Amino acid sequence: MQRLAGDIAAPAELRGGVVALGNFDGFHLGHQAVVGRAIERARAAGRPALVATFDPHPVRFFRPDAPPFRLTTLDQRERLFAVAGADAMVVFRFDAALAALTAEQFVAERLVDGLDVGGVVTGEDFTFGYAKRGNTAVMATLGAQHGFAAETVGPVALDGVPVSSSRIRHALQAGDPGAAARLLTRPFAIEGVVRHGDKLGRTMGYPTANLDLDRYLRPAYGIYAVRGRLPDGRVLDGAANLGVRPTFEPPKELLEPYFFDFSGDLYGQRIEVELVEYLRPEAKFDGLDALTAQMEQDCARARAVLAGSSKLSVTLNLFQGPCDV
Repeated sequence: MQRLAGDIAAPAELRGGVVALGNFDGFHLGHQAVVGRAIERARAAGRPALVATFDPHPVRFFRPDAPPFRLTTLDQRERLFAVAGADAMVVFRFDAALAALTAEQFVAERLVDGLDVGGVVTGEDFTFGYAKRGNTAVMATLGAQHGFAAETVGPVALDGVPVSSSRIRHALQAGDPGAAARLLTRPFAIEGVVRHGDKLGRTMGYPTANLDLDRYLRPAYGIYAVRGRLPDGRVLDGAANLGVRPTFEPPKELLEPYFFDFSGDLYGQRIEVELVEYLRPEAKFDGLDALTAQMEQDCARARAVLAGSSKLSVTLNLFQGPCDV
């Protein structure tokens, strides 16, 4: 799996590919349908399969003060695209230069000159080019002019409602990671480098691995049953506080997983923490004894939840079908 910069010509072995084009934040069921169709077309034609995404997200460029909303990092998306079967991820850096390109310029310069595309697959609501003047109809017209076929994949519905990144965000903010996982086909996961904290958990017998939330969407603050994935491949069950730790001053927004039956040094390591089930909201306690007693209850409940939840690896549903990107 290669990562390509979208403003540099692709290497010869990856030119002429079929490109799935979209933001793909979350890489949910709908996104998987778009990518799956692109991979299917590429394999049938003996061409490379590429997935093109934008970073930062266009919303972040146009609204830099928008609250955090991302569901995946670039690194996470790259791994997901690789599991899906893509040969490369193309990253179009969304900056002033890209925002200023007309739809015609984007196709000619980035898709044709840069990638020599043999085909493009998008969701039906995909827009591109200056002021979003390009849409799927424009892409089809420009594709015909430049000699590649553009295909649109329509919405995928689950429980009678189209799958979308917004729907996933609403589920997470409502404290329903299970609903989000059904739409994502895997648990929502936050990845980061474990950093040193106040080590208060260690003094209480519950050492935690502290992660900054960075630009991730903020799910409902509270206590979660979680699974941690370490760089060496180990998967650890645990319980985590996600929020501002109201018992302690000053407030610090962190994800703090405590992994059961684990002893080791995780400082400086990049780990991924999956939110499996929401257990309760954050609460302020009168003292450490009351907090410790509640943590014992939280960990017992998390153990019970996780005992009935299989340790699934990334699950993707790459089928031909409609989707909403």
